[in-house]
Amino acid sequence: MGFFDKLFRGRDAPEALARPQAATGPGSTGQVFNGLDDPELLEFIRRGQSSSSSIRMLRNMAALRCLSLISNGLGMLPTNLYHAGEEKRVATDHPAHRLLRLKPNPWQTPMEFKSQMQLLLESEGNAYARIIRAAGRPIHLIPFERGRVQAKLGSNWRMQYQCTTEHGGQLTLDQEDMFHVRDMSLDGVEGISRRRLSKEVFELADQAGRAARNVFRTGVMAGGALEVPQALSDQAYSRLKESLAYEYSGADNANKWMIAEEGAKANKFTSTPAEAQQVETRNHQIEEVARLYGVPRPLLMMDDTSWGSGIEQLAIFFVQYTLAPRFVAWEQAAARSLLTDRELGHYYYKFNERALMRGTLKDQADYFAKALGAGGHQPWHTANEVRDLADYPADPNAKFDTLGEPTGKKASNESEKTT
Repeated sequence: MGFFDKLFRGRDAPEALARPQAATGPGSTGQVFNGLDDPELLEFIRRGQSSSSSIRMLRNMAALRCLSLISNGLGMLPTNLYHAGEEKRVATDHPAHRLLRLKPNPWQTPMEFKSQMQLLLESEGNAYARIIRAAGRPIHLIPFERGRVQAKLGSNWRMQYQCTTEHGGQLTLDQEDMFHVRDMSLDGVEGISRRRLSKEVFELADQAGRAARNVFRTGVMAGGALEVPQALSDQAYSRLKESLAYEYSGADNANKWMIAEEGAKANKFTSTPAEAQQVETRNHQIEEVARLYGVPRPLLMMDDTSWGSGIEQLAIFFVQYTLAPRFVAWEQAAARSLLTDRELGHYYYKFNERALMRGTLKDQADYFAKALGAGGHQPWHTANEVRDLADYPADPNAKFDTLGEPTGKKASNESEKTT
């Protein structure tokens, strides 16, 4: 029977995995590889452990700066759930509001949770968090590490997620139990990893960095040379070398004049065209990384021009064209996962990006004055609304707490009545 068991054991065996994955024992990542030709699978076979491509990418200072700006910028902003309709107010009574505004899970703050999810989204193309419910109400969002989730669209047009737990177990979750934010996607199921798309960019940047390290490790770093018409004697050479080492080296001897003997002439070394080309190559790689994430050059501390009034426009550009699409992706993903179909038309999520677009105090004062109707403008804010935008508590004794005539017209009307 042993022979027949071996012969027919494939009939009842579970279906083989479509893609190879790392071991799912305790302490392992359970990482899934995209086929046998995946470079990370080859790295796993060679080293015996999962390659840390994301960590190597973060060692690139331009990528670290870009991801810090995007992840922290998105994570620091308040995310509120609002009632839809004319009466716009925060839905503090809804359990889904608490998750992204106050406490997503027992150990993370909202900024830590959103920053971690956004970092995974930027590097892997997908960010997953399990939704824990109690009596049908969402109470926790538990983020998954990279490589622990496989997304699949079922035949019933519903998403299913095959998850690997930290203890190596397998868990299948339906779309109602998974908060999934995806990047650009070709199939609408899984987002595309920007790290994989830009692999050559980071490899070239790493090679340029290694080349620069080799120059400092093995290259000649002398600032110049002393040229003499004839060979120096051993005594003269030793005296000259000692003089250079002790009398003209170090910060204390800066700009000190040297006495050149035996007809010696000083020849200062200048950078070669090859060295200048190397600097240009490294700067080009920084621009490639900035282009990948849509971060302006001055925000990477590499612009040679002065930071004048144009930096405010660059900040607005960063919010509108880099962060705004990510805000919308989060808002719609949260509404899809945390709200029921009946609630979609009555509630909506919104990031408060206004906190990143505040100008100087003078600009804010001009805006608030016009918003209250100064200069004959039609008012569009009440006094307490302006105080709320400035993070001040509401004034119960506010004289004008309803929208009315412009301040200029009120003043003219009062003067006409007086006359």
